[in-house]
Amino acid sequence: MAAVVFDLDDVLVPFQTLRAWQWAWRPQGPLIGERHLGTAVRRSLHVWDRRRWLGLTGKAPPTDLEALHDHLASTLRAVAGHAVAPEESEAVVRRMLHPSGEVERYPDVAPALERLRAAGVPFRVLTPLPLESARWLLHRAGLQEDLVLGAGDPPGPCVPSVEAFRAAVDRLGVPARRTAYVGDLYWSDVRAAQRAGLTGVLLDRHGVWPNVQGTRITTLADLVPALEAAPHGEPPSPSGGGSPPPGPPSAGDFL
Repeated sequence: MAAVVFDLDDVLVPFQTLRAWQWAWRPQGPLIGERHLGTAVRRSLHVWDRRRWLGLTGKAPPTDLEALHDHLASTLRAVAGHAVAPEESEAVVRRMLHPSGEVERYPDVAPALERLRAAGVPFRVLTPLPLESARWLLHRAGLQEDLVLGAGDPPGPCVPSVEAFRAAVDRLGVPARRTAYVGDLYWSDVRAAQRAGLTGVLLDRHGVWPNVQGTRITTLADLVPALEAAPHGEPPSPSGGGSPPPGPPSAGDFL
């Protein structure tokens, strides 16, 4: 593999975490239940993955920052367990998209990036988050701000569009077939990258996609071995063999 492009949130930097939601919604308490939050966020991410895929395949409008805003507002309703006043919801989403203070870190990120750097493999970040937020998160996580290759707020195509992936590899100067994209959503990260000719790698830290085999890892410590073994251009296969069904995922894929 000649280059690697990473999704940012919940791949290189924790984003929808208990600490982040607690700070954004209830900084003074009461405490949000960890199990309840985890269930709400996982369900919301499945819905977001499907929404992005439908936008990619023309079954719905393409996703943008406004759609991301709506996704976070919907997640807040799920976390709260009830409708949240529009003013409060807007403030919470704004704090999620423009965080401040300390940023949590994944312990496997720095060693994985150093391993890529030592192997001479360039890597960058492609994210739907606002550019300012992406750079701030990278900086607070001890990573280079200039890793951002594309974000959601500058003019131009936004992931998961084919145009956004191809623009990214063009800027890298590496053929798409020799570039890997590492994301945490199966359809709108991995499958979307494959539609653009990249090798998709699923980072499934929390076991959200247990039936996906092939290029699926649960820690970035396994990234380089996975890239070495990845069959370029072939999508990961679900448990039991064969390829995932083409087109939009069914409702069962998101339960």
